[in-house]
Amino acid sequence: MAGKEPLPPYFSIDPARAAKRLSEPIGTARFAKAAAFAARGRQDLAERGYAPDGRKRLRRFSTWEVCRYLIPVATAHFRRVLRKFPDLPQGTGEGNSKWFTLDEVLRLRDHFATEGAADREYRPWRPKGLPAKTIAVANFKGGVGKTSTAAHLAMSAALDGYKVLVIDLDSQGSMTSIMGGQVPDEWSTAFPLLAKDYALALQGENRVREAAGQAPLPFDETLTEALKIGARDLIQPTHWPNIDLLGAQLNLYWAEFQVPVWRMGLRSWPLWDALANGLSHDGIFDDYDLIFLDTPPALGYLTINALAAADILLVPLGATFLEFDSTGRFFDMLYSTFASVEDGENKARRRDGLPEMRFEWDAVRAIITRFEAGQQTDLANVIQAYFGDFMTTYRQELTAMVGQAGEQVNGIYEADYREFNRDTYVRGRETFDRTWAEVKELILGAWWRDLKMAEAEGKDGQDG
Repeated sequence: MAGKEPLPPYFSIDPARAAKRLSEPIGTARFAKAAAFAARGRQDLAERGYAPDGRKRLRRFSTWEVCRYLIPVATAHFRRVLRKFPDLPQGTGEGNSKWFTLDEVLRLRDHFATEGAADREYRPWRPKGLPAKTIAVANFKGGVGKTSTAAHLAMSAALDGYKVLVIDLDSQGSMTSIMGGQVPDEWSTAFPLLAKDYALALQGENRVREAAGQAPLPFDETLTEALKIGARDLIQPTHWPNIDLLGAQLNLYWAEFQVPVWRMGLRSWPLWDALANGLSHDGIFDDYDLIFLDTPPALGYLTINALAAADILLVPLGATFLEFDSTGRFFDMLYSTFASVEDGENKARRRDGLPEMRFEWDAVRAIITRFEAGQQTDLANVIQAYFGDFMTTYRQELTAMVGQAGEQVNGIYEADYREFNRDTYVRGRETFDRTWAEVKELILGAWWRDLKMAEAEGKDGQDG
């Protein structure tokens, strides 16, 4: 006779023994201790693979990678060009196995753009005279691949030759860790830009009040200090030669409490424009080609600022019911939030005889991340059917390389392909290369449309 099957582990738990296993009651000080341990561990994990001085270094790229992924030229021709022009970067290594820094690749790209075939795209297209395109990556839900998607798109754009700014608006600072940023406090984050925008609005209001003989509104030390700071003071270089970072750290979260206080102090302050105003005021949209905004997993004031500043909104989600449901609620909240702002602003504008305002985005796309075709295809198809043209056509597959890159606080493009089977590397890259291709198409299409509108307006001005 077969023995009795053991009971599940949640039966027969002895309360007295369970009580002995408990520690003393936990006070708030224990959280500080846990946070300190986590900070040390986080620093240890973040620095694995860094140089001995604790700073990240971008790896070199092989001749194979340069010719396959970065500069559209045959390997044999590439080598001939290097022999013909010895002043060009020659790479390091013996024989045909040469390795190049990204700085060197960018110099080689410039050479081929000047001397190479006219029908090849050696440099990515970028219309002159138009501002940078801003791409926000946002969703309610955490763990949907938001930061990973934003980071890899920024790296894709940099490898493509664009000059990129990444702005981390999530106080968890994951993007800042990926980019190797050093952010000591909230005064090295986007917080001073928001404070400065409010300070400028408050100064304007106080001038009006002074002319009317009214008492000025209070102007505290934080606002006085913010007026001394510009966006370029906050932006730091990264280990990527053409990616800069405006980083984040835990204290940035205080902006979520401070912004509504400021708004209560001056109801006419358009808080949603504070980030865009701060960047525009210092000419940042002219300094870069593309700006990527990584947002917190909530629709707070930082996310609202990111969405208001964005030209393109990307919404990552997994192919699960809960993430589909949460993303639908996110879109609903976006509608109610921004439509409410439009209604409130336009009532005042109509009263004052001013033109109405509205929020607009060049494109909005939901991206399925961490996709496992064997288990999620049916549900992904359903999500695609409901979201329709809001969806990208490509689904980011979860590959071994994707998982490993995330564990090492690195992007896929930072991984040395020699650590993988060549096919594994090619598949891992394709996951983000194809996503970048779809996003790049949106960017170029939006720029082209802007260019044609600018040309038409210029023509109308000449005709007038």
